Amino acid sequence: MTWLAALYPWTKALHLIGVIAWMAGLFYLPRLYVNHHQVPRGGADPRQEHFARMERLLLRAIMNPAMLWTWAFGLLLVLTPGVVDWRAGWWHLKLLSVLLMSAFHMFLAAQRHGFARDERPLSERAWRWWNEAPTVLMIVIVVMVIVKPF
Repeated sequence: MTWLAALYPWTKALHLIGVIAWMAGLFYLPRLYVNHHQVPRGGADPRQEHFARMERLLLRAIMNPAMLWTWAFGLLLVLTPGVVDWRAGWWHLKLLSVLLMSAFHMFLAAQRHGFARDERPLSERAWRWWNEAPTVLMIVIVVMVIVKPF
């Protein structure tokens, strides 16, 4: 595992690139759902298909690969000797937050299928609230990694 220590700066940089791309999608997709929700139901409006296509491409071309990239390089980081003190409390909260971020990603992906079928189980207002979830999780993750308060 010493080879991981030698590659640590590259692993960290590649992990951060993935995080930025993933977060961009997590911020944008709920906003697309807000806009999509404003399109009248019934399929007559051409914006319906336009939003469905944008949502599908964002998820498949950016968000899914970025999440996998982030997880892959994140796992390499935690396997790098000396990077994580496994007894530290910050690590556990950070991991929980990343798991919640991944669950939120899966929730958004499931909701995309509903929008594609012209279903809208959540209100526009609910989507505006859900749009804040990745921000809260990101704040917790960054504070845990940088400040390591406990």
